Amino acid sequence: MAKNIRTSGNYSIRAGTGSTGDRTLNLAAQLIDLDSVSVKIRGNLDIEGTQTVIDTTTLSIEDNIITLNRNDSGQDVDAGILVNRGASANAALFYWNEGEDVWKAVTSASQSATSVTDTALAKISAATPTADDHVATKGYVATQTGGITIAGDDSTVVTVATATNVLRFAGTNGITTAAAEPDTLTISLGRNLDNIDTISTDRSNQDLTLTANGTGAVVINDVLSFSGMATDPTATAQTKIYNKTAGGGGTGLYFRNSNIGSGAVGELISKSKATALAIALG
Repeated sequence: MAKNIRTSGNYSIRAGTGSTGDRTLNLAAQLIDLDSVSVKIRGNLDIEGTQTVIDTTTLSIEDNIITLNRNDSGQDVDAGILVNRGASANAALFYWNEGEDVWKAVTSASQSATSVTDTALAKISAATPTADDHVATKGYVATQTGGITIAGDDSTVVTVATATNVLRFAGTNGITTAAAEPDTLTISLGRNLDNIDTISTDRSNQDLTLTANGTGAVVINDVLSFSGMATDPTATAQTKIYNKTAGGGGTGLYFRNSNIGSGAVGELISKSKATALAIALG
């Protein structure tokens, strides 16, 4: 049977000496309706039901820390704050994903008592950071990236573009590049070099060596031209072939080797000169 208690003044229910005492007031009923301008509980409030619904316009909490998932005993449990966005949109959820050890914001998700299944991540807006440990905005990252420059051995400075690919290494003419995690850039030189006009060494008086693999040979499939030498090269144990003004041999193609003729300069002789010499010598 329902029972109403109404008073024209304030009405208090006190257990023992009230909030300063050691007695507890237990309210066990299917429904207790407190119809008053305000209800004040001076002691601790412990609600042991399975659901607490607060239908207020403004909720003001003095505590500076709110604990969620208080009775977690160490199992994999997600926890967060759900925002009801009305019938026209999915709810928004900001929560801690225990399995991934990361905070997440989602606009569409299914959640149970212990876990959340993401279906769409939400965007988070932030102010421009003022320190390295602050959340960075897209505009801030673009600004910082635009301030990065790189320089090659020729001291030419290039500004890194604020594009999707912050820095791209492009290969050409037989050179290819490939990026891989973690932090690896591989630059490969192809077996065949195309559109190469000049091969030169970058150090003064340094030899340029062409070496075939194994028993292979260095093969020249076209005309081999020799530029004119102003002076004869020094004699070494290797044979050096070079070009200068033609002499008695009639070719202008000379050679020098320290093991041949004590390193004297010799000229390769042409067929016509050899024939004439053979006739003259009988």
